[in-house]
Amino acid sequence: MSHTQAQKEKTTAAGSSVVAAIGLTSFKLVIGLLTNSLGILAEAAHSALDLMAAIMTFFAVRVADKPADHEHPFGHGKVENVSALFETLLLLATSGWIIYEAAHRLRTPETHVEVSIWSFIVMGTSVVIDVTRSRILLKAAKKHNSQSRFNL
Repeated sequence: MSHTQAQKEKTTAAGSSVVAAIGLTSFKLVIGLLTNSLGILAEAAHSALDLMAAIMTFFAVRVADKPADHEHPFGHGKVENVSALFETLLLLATSGWIIYEAAHRLRTPETHVEVSIWSFIVMGTSVVIDVTRSRILLKAAKKHNSQSRFNL
């Protein structure tokens, strides 16, 4: 497989992940706000995190595939590792918000959650899209030995 074809495959996988993350984040946020469900809002935050990570990955795989130059004699491959570090930090920040909000809701029993069919639809859709997306990314990661967001 040529370098250009490999780069195109990785970029396509990362791009599809960005599109999926935009759709899931929007869907979960709307339903989470309508139902006031911390679970769905936490999932929206997680999807927003995935969106930021997918965008970082999209750019990281493009930069990592650049050939070595005068300033980077060993190439740009470490960009993917730095991207993975930032994704981890984003996950920690999101986890902190979820823990804070859960503790607040435990202290404030007046929180009302509106359960509707949309709650189940958004979560079911999320499962299907996330499983599909993770399989595509994992396949690309293994095929191209990528350290970026492909390692789920």
